[in-house]
Amino acid sequence: MTTTPPAPSADLAFALELADLADSIALPRFRAADLAVETKPDRTFVTDADQAVERALRERIETALPADSFLGEESGSSERGTRRWIIDPIDGTSNFLRGVPNWATLIALEVDGEPTVGVVSAPAFGARWWAESGAGAWGQQAGEAPRRLRVSGVRDLEHASLSFQSIEQWDLAGYLEPLIALSRAVWRDRAYGDMWSYMLLAEGLVDIVAEFDVKPYDLAALVPIVREAGGRFTDIDGAESAWNGSSLASNGALHSAVVELIDRTRVGAEDGR
Repeated sequence: MTTTPPAPSADLAFALELADLADSIALPRFRAADLAVETKPDRTFVTDADQAVERALRERIETALPADSFLGEESGSSERGTRRWIIDPIDGTSNFLRGVPNWATLIALEVDGEPTVGVVSAPAFGARWWAESGAGAWGQQAGEAPRRLRVSGVRDLEHASLSFQSIEQWDLAGYLEPLIALSRAVWRDRAYGDMWSYMLLAEGLVDIVAEFDVKPYDLAALVPIVREAGGRFTDIDGAESAWNGSSLASNGALHSAVVELIDRTRVGAEDGR
């Protein structure tokens, strides 16, 4: 296995430039005393950093690649052509506004409906992860050389580590009993949260990640990284899509067992009502 990342394509190089730009805007606003916070109609938060990062990235994309489409959490979408940049300016806004370093900018390129490039930049962690289809997944800590990412080889649920994100998510989606059953089936369960759970999966440190109430901009950048690290990324029912409002990522070896356990437990819970 190669230990040196290949030369990036023009698209990946551009995505990494966007990540540098995002870091230069977001990191100085992290833990800023004058950070402005608003509540959106969906009762989630947005900060002046979210808005500034997305505005800068959108302007850069539209200037450099005017034929490409854009989808951002804060400013919506523009539709043109078969290529679309999907941006979450700050994934983990609640962490950001509380001063918790678990947040990142997510940058993805989707071509013909398929995420082909993904960059996750977490400057408060001093970390970045990236992948493009066919070129592997990579991670880098500040001051260190890039390293190839590979999911774990765990094959049994009883030895698996699960990150389930939020009890409330599962409860509101009607999957609380499947979550309890899954937590009992695995070795360890935690809620590491947001993009970090998926990056831990790609690094082989977590084996299963699942969540609900997620949008394309929450997931698109994560898909190539998980898949290029050897993992599998679907919705909670096992469909090969990141656009159905739920996600299930795993090391691949455990995927079918997780889908079957969730489905069996949910059907049993519904039959018991």
